Amino acid sequence: MSTDPRSNASTAWREHQLLAERRREFLGSPIHVLTMPETLALANEAMANRRPLHHTVVNVAKLVTMKNNAELREDVASADLINVDGAGVVWGARLCGVAVPERVAGVDIMTNLFALCAKNGYRPYLLGAEQHVLQAVDLQLAKDYPDLVVAGMHDGYFKPEDEAAVVEAINASKADCLFVAMPTPRKERFLKQYRDVLTPNFVMGVGGSFDVYGGKVARAPVLVQKLGFEWLFRVVQEPRRLWRRYFETNAAYVGLLWRELRQRRRSA
Repeated sequence: MSTDPRSNASTAWREHQLLAERRREFLGSPIHVLTMPETLALANEAMANRRPLHHTVVNVAKLVTMKNNAELREDVASADLINVDGAGVVWGARLCGVAVPERVAGVDIMTNLFALCAKNGYRPYLLGAEQHVLQAVDLQLAKDYPDLVVAGMHDGYFKPEDEAAVVEAINASKADCLFVAMPTPRKERFLKQYRDVLTPNFVMGVGGSFDVYGGKVARAPVLVQKLGFEWLFRVVQEPRRLWRRYFETNAAYVGLLWRELRQRRRSA
């Protein structure tokens, strides 16, 4: 960690420039066209130099929801760094002329950051999911990264009136980063509401990623991920719960994309 204020200021300026240069808009949402290594470098710089960085991702479901949820749209837009998580968003953005270099999935960012934390001595705080899932994640982290120190954990089943106490516990842990495994739009609202109060430098919502890392939910094979059918793999695992949700969401997304393409062609 650099102690030279001039060096830190220079690094902060470069990060600001990178984020500004790579910021685009797709279907009404800001996105950053960044690679995984670039994203991890920004997270590392935030923790190393103790500068706040609020991260989020957009996927097909979130883009569709944002069209009818102004609060979620504002919560996402307020984040410092917005990665593209979802092959459908990558392909759709490219069709509309937005050059997204690759999919940067939230679960992959999280697992890469676990390794980075272990290497550099950063302390993560785990917030969300069920208690038994948290315990499974903690056990898996101990196996994968014996030197990693987890600053603290709290399940996601707390009431709104308990939020202040949860934030206080996070801050008291002296964590360097915070992973919030709660569903959309709850995690986005939580991070937007408390970002100025939370002391971890890097914060991000990770949705159901604890379920994957803890082994509750199996992730699709790499080939299926690359082909863009990870959503179908999830439907096969829980067809009665997920098929309608994915059908309606994907249909709505195709409609949004079609209208966007028509509008762009008319204005070209």
